[in-house]
Amino acid sequence: MASVPVASEIEVLDVRHFSARQLRPLLEREADAWRDRLRWDYRSSTELLLQYLESRILTGFVALDRGRVCGYTFCVYEGIKAVIGDAFAAGHRTMSDADATRALLVPMLELLRHTPGVDRVESQLLLFEAGEFADLFSGPEFTVYPRLFLECALDGRGSPKLRDAATADAAGLPGVAPELALSLWTPEDYQAAAELIHACYVGHSDALINDQYRSLHGSLRFLHNIVRFPGCGIFEASFSWMLRERRSGALVGMVLCSRVGVKVAHITQLCVAQAYRGRGLGRGLLERSAKSLRDAGFEAITLTVTEGNEQAVRLYERFGFTLRHRFDAMVLEPQFKRR
Repeated sequence: MASVPVASEIEVLDVRHFSARQLRPLLEREADAWRDRLRWDYRSSTELLLQYLESRILTGFVALDRGRVCGYTFCVYEGIKAVIGDAFAAGHRTMSDADATRALLVPMLELLRHTPGVDRVESQLLLFEAGEFADLFSGPEFTVYPRLFLECALDGRGSPKLRDAATADAAGLPGVAPELALSLWTPEDYQAAAELIHACYVGHSDALINDQYRSLHGSLRFLHNIVRFPGCGIFEASFSWMLRERRSGALVGMVLCSRVGVKVAHITQLCVAQAYRGRGLGRGLLERSAKSLRDAGFEAITLTVTEGNEQAVRLYERFGFTLRHRFDAMVLEPQFKRR
């Protein structure tokens, strides 16, 4: 069993040499970290990841401290792109958790640099502070995008304007023209929702972070991931709203929501068609989702937004969101192998 030499304090081995049983205690510690730092119940994701790890189909590494598992990282391949899905370490005797995680990321990045056919690498490590791995994700081949993890209280301590959302009629939004109609998400909305996502992110900075936004096929895959899989929480159709033109039925806006904790929800997508922007529809959709969540007993909603998207950040701050965590999205550009 060959190991990757990193430092004398740690040994790094191929993740496929380890069973789900061996990795479960570490992943359960990671789930605790998600709960404590982000109010996120990560157990469904943990169970799904353990299934993949048991099948030995993931590429990645495990860190050992005198034979004891203390960290792991893995990636998934999507065509010419690789996504570093996670990196986490805890409990090393002499190294900090961040340093042990760094010891895992070094061989992962080296592996991806030399993997034939991989011309792009993406990663968002939500548990770590922005700039934590600036020494690794640096140089002209990298672009780093600071992102914000925001939270808004729904239990009466939030924005006064949010409490005013209780006056919104269930059939519509405050101030929305009568030619628009509001309805809850249904599975029949998949295609139209993917088309709207793709159209809304043309030329947008987030399409530089996640290249799925750049094509209809990628947008469908993105939508499938947030609706069908627990990586972004458990999708909640009852709190996800679609805004359409009454006459044509064309989808012009939507807000999608998932449950990430017993009383915490996460906005996974909020977008409005270009022709309908500037009319308060984004805020109205957010209010409608927030009201339905509060009426159902939820205490808070969270979301992530790219720091450079100043218009969206202002909208969320005015709504009552506050900063809980700042993290990085990292991208190795397609030309990195030629440098």
